[in-house]
Amino acid sequence: MPFLSISFPLSHLDADAAESACFATGALAVTLGDERDDAVLEPAPGEVRLWPATRVEATYAQDAASPATLAALAAVLGLPVERLEVRAIADRVWEREWLADFHAMRFGQRLHVCPTHEEVTTPDAVVVRLDPGLAFGTGTHPTTAMCLEWLDAGLEPGGHVIDFGCGSGILGIAAAKLGAARVDAFDIDPQALVATRDNAAANGIADRVLTHERRDTLPRDADLVLANILSGPLVDLASQLTALVRPGGQLVLAGLLATQADEVAAAYDAAFDITRARVCDGWQLLVARKRHEPGSEQRRADGQRRG
Repeated sequence: MPFLSISFPLSHLDADAAESACFATGALAVTLGDERDDAVLEPAPGEVRLWPATRVEATYAQDAASPATLAALAAVLGLPVERLEVRAIADRVWEREWLADFHAMRFGQRLHVCPTHEEVTTPDAVVVRLDPGLAFGTGTHPTTAMCLEWLDAGLEPGGHVIDFGCGSGILGIAAAKLGAARVDAFDIDPQALVATRDNAAANGIADRVLTHERRDTLPRDADLVLANILSGPLVDLASQLTALVRPGGQLVLAGLLATQADEVAAAYDAAFDITRARVCDGWQLLVARKRHEPGSEQRRADGQRRG
């Protein structure tokens, strides 16, 4: 469907009122933008800052942006109709348009994250097929990138992995593609679970990636738990994440700043030997191995024989 853009300078107008006027006259979307390339400092909490010269752009279906629409919008805004700039917007496949800037990326020696419109021809490459979506995780953020690089070098094949806070499922899917026998993925966002299932199916590993709506359904004694979330939840959930890892297993903690590493490490140091694996752009990756408790391996072996 073809579209038209109607734009005008915000000037003295109230931003909310201008936006409401656009929607009232049939706009499908309204955007506020910078008209002069002015800098805007970071707003305080709850504050909305606009540029000194702000331009409003409203998108209409072509058949809805008639002369009568222009006249009605100008009247509501109190502007001369000549101040409204109209231009055509080319009809394109918008949902694919933004993928043009997303390209295959390599993490470590073998692992690649590749959108569906590209191919990786590197011999022996391990490829995760992934397009950007609504759930977090494409490999472009330093926290995700560090986890992927660690998986490429540090994952022990054949094990059980938990992806805690899975987002798009990128880490769990990468673990499965690198040889994990089973991945259990959990997230509080239902959209993340849908994305994880879809992405696992697209990579041909849906049978090895299981999603969980509740964290209390996650199995324990995992060989590896990946938690790329935030420092606050990492601290608050320390006892629960600790319980998911088998003695001798590993825990990868990400989503924290280097300045938060001491606090997060302190929440786990009673049960883990912790290594500050890497820092990237101020973000810290912690890798921890759970210490053995006396008799824990024998109890685990007995439990496996009974199972």
